[in-house]
Amino acid sequence: MLKRHFIFVLTAVAILSGCASTSLPVSVADTVAAQPQLSTLNGLVVKAGLTDTLKGTGPFTVFAPTNEAFAKVPAKTMQALASDPAKLKAVLTYHVIPGKVMLADVKNGNSKTVNGANLALSRAGDFVTVEEALVQTPDIAASNGVVHVVDSVLLPPASR
Repeated sequence: MLKRHFIFVLTAVAILSGCASTSLPVSVADTVAAQPQLSTLNGLVVKAGLTDTLKGTGPFTVFAPTNEAFAKVPAKTMQALASDPAKLKAVLTYHVIPGKVMLADVKNGNSKTVNGANLALSRAGDFVTVEEALVQTPDIAASNGVVHVVDSVLLPPASR
């Protein structure tokens, strides 16, 4: 009897400790900030003053370029973005679509971004492209939307 009680207690502790480590989804902004490979994007979101927006009600779909994607952008372009907050904000909001679009929901065609421009989305099976960027890690859930990690920085037509 004592052995059965001991096993029950150990099982209950294991279940409860599993619950304690399970975290609820956080905002899109916090999701981006928690991903080491998105630290450049996170720093630019902060610099552009978009953190509170991306913590807002949403929902938002964010196509988040990796640090490597930003490293491919010419230094002159990055300097221009860093010195022009309006242009930086326009580029970053070009990566955001209003609404929550999971990988399975992507339809071929254009979607309107938060900055008002159209963004070409294309899906072939499990492969999704956004303009010329390939989605590397899809469907990172957030409390106010979803983040898809992409391999390229998207530049709106006016910024190219």
